[in-house]
Amino acid sequence: MADPSALLKDVAGKRVLYVMATEQEYGDELRSLFTPLRTGVGPVEAALGLAVGLARLAHSFQLPDLIVSIGSAGSQRLEQGEVYQVSSVAYRDMDASALGFPKGETPFLDLPPIMPLPFSVADIPSATLSTGANIVSGADYDGIDADLVDMETFAHLRAAMQFDVPLVGLRGVSDGAEELRHFDDWTRLLPILDMKLASAVNGVEKSIRDGMLA
Repeated sequence: MADPSALLKDVAGKRVLYVMATEQEYGDELRSLFTPLRTGVGPVEAALGLAVGLARLAHSFQLPDLIVSIGSAGSQRLEQGEVYQVSSVAYRDMDASALGFPKGETPFLDLPPIMPLPFSVADIPSATLSTGANIVSGADYDGIDADLVDMETFAHLRAAMQFDVPLVGLRGVSDGAEELRHFDDWTRLLPILDMKLASAVNGVEKSIRDGMLA
């Protein structure tokens, strides 16, 4: 892992760390705005990658004031090619209901199954999100009570919480209207999302400069 302190972006005196899963989601427009910490795909890699990065930053007394988790997501409900800020996130892989725990609730952890993200950025529509380790497609959506699905945001949030750093989630809808059959069913809209996510990043940074975030 590269030195994470080199990835911190100063926005109006606040340290912002942008976090992404993959190179494919990091297009030219986003490249012009920040260099992300890339954590890898899925909840395990996402939590591990961000936790290690934050531990290194904490060791050098350079923890960020805000983390922005940014990337693509699937949705059957929302418009394809549009960008949303995450209002809440759940962990769909967690199911200890056989032991009497509500689905989505981690046993013996004093946290609700659905975690709210408190910050709100003006002019970016909000949506609920479900994080899990599977690529959701077709009928898989039927059992998910959230607007969006991804594989990293909940993990990024839990890592951020361990270091008391707030997190904003931005997700662009890359797929979900039709069943996924090929790799390019995911990548087809990424160039469009690159532009729209860049606009959302500018909105986040404007909110920071206006004193509304971090």
